[in-house]
Parts: sequence; C-alpha cells; structure tokens
Amino acid sequence: MHQTIKNLIEIQSEIKQNIQKLGFINYDPNIIAVSKTFKIEYISNLIDFGHLHFGENKVQEANDKWKIIKEKNNSIKLHMIGKLQTNKVKQAIKTFDYIHSVDSKKLAQKISIEQKNLNKKVQIFIQVNLANEVQKSGVKTDELLDLLEFCKLSSLKVLGLMCLPPFDEDSDKYFYDLKSLNDKFDLKDLSMGMSHDYLKALKYKATFLRIGSKIFGNRN
Repeated sequence: MHQTIKNLIEIQSEIKQNIQKLGFINYDPNIIAVSKTFKIEYISNLIDFGHLHFGENKVQEANDKWKIIKEKNNSIKLHMIGKLQTNKVKQAIKTFDYIHSVDSKKLAQKISIEQKNLNKKVQIFIQVNLANEVQKSGVKTDELLDLLEFCKLSSLKVLGLMCLPPFDEDSDKYFYDLKSLNDKFDLKDLSMGMSHDYLKALKYKATFLRIGSKIFGNRN
C-alpha cells in the first residue's frame, strides 16, 4: 500500500475518533487532498483508492494535471484553493468544481459572467480575512454581508466561508469566529483546517478540510 493511502487512512481514523469524542452525530467532513505541486504519478494511488476531493492553487497546473483524468472519472471533484485572478476565471470554471477563494465583487461578477457563457456552475466559498493580514487575500468581516448579497444577486452558489488563520497563532479563535459568521448568515458549509490544525477545525464542524503535507509529505 502506497504511503499516501496509509496517511489518508490514518487521518480518516483520527478524524472519526475525534468526532466520537466530541459527541457529534451525522458529521462526516470531506478531506480535500491538497495535491498542488505534486505530479499526477504521485497522486494516482489516491485516485485508484477512490478518493474524490483534490485541491490545487494554480489554474494552468490543475488543468494540465487533471483534464484527462476528470474526463475519464467525473466523480472527482477539484477545488481551487489559491488566489484566483480574474483573467484566469474562464479556465478555472472549466477545470474546477469548487472555488474557495472568492474575495471581491469584481471576482464574483467575472465568475457569474463566465458561468453563464460556459453553462457550468461551480460551488463557491467566500474567503474571509479574519486577522486583516495585508499579505493575505480575503474580504474583511465588515464587508462580508455586502459581498454575500452581491453573490446572491449574481446567481452564485455560495456554500459557505473559508479562512486561512495566521500560521503562528492559535487557530481556535479564528475557527470560532468563522463558524459564528457562517451561522449568522445561515450558510451550510465551512472550509477550514489544514495539516497542522484540522483536528481543531472539527470542533467547529468544518465540512471541508484542506490537508496537503500530512497526506503527500513536504513539498520541495
């Protein structure tokens, strides 16, 4: 058995045990195997194992890697988890099933236009910059309602919110805040938790966990 499969099974078991400890019922989060920078040969073991959710952060790389595989297996769901530039939106909609990084009206409008042109809808997460970090994307909390309403008017399918907490801080506070916002706006899904903090994200019922290095190992 390939190491990536062993790692995934271990993570799944760990998640199941933690959910039992938390006492949650009917809660089964999706694991997005963040495969960015890894060649398809290294990912193929997980595909053969039956894993369906994969994450990439560059549109062209994702298209090059996944186009043929997705044509053969339309059960695979591809998640855009990196910053999306408006000039890449058309290709992104062709390639991805989910976009986790919508953070502006400009981007939302472009997605809306291209969805109509291509007759394909993608599932959307709004990225929120909870810590107001200058170097990170994401809408500010006080501008979130405005963006959500704009997305609704633009016929975008917003599943929920996404965040990237500061790496050197405790994620709990940010997960709590994002969960509170998600509940406030009656959104059903939450994209949060990575290799170093996905167990904390379970406490706040994250529905999509973005796990990369814990599955694939460190990137070069």
